[in-house]
Amino acid sequence: MKSIWQQILRYFYIGKKDPNAPKTRYVAMMHGMNRISIIVFFIAVIIVIYRLIRRH
Repeated sequence: MKSIWQQILRYFYIGKKDPNAPKTRYVAMMHGMNRISIIVFFIAVIIVIYRLIRRH
């Protein structure tokens, strides 16, 4: 579980980078898509929580 959080922090440039990680264009594009999907997921969670709170 620890490595999952470290990877998420690396996607957002908060955690330190792995010096052994490959530095290809495709890996950079993959990380960019992962960043976008994580942001959209958090926005969706916030909207769901807001709607649940507003309903009560």
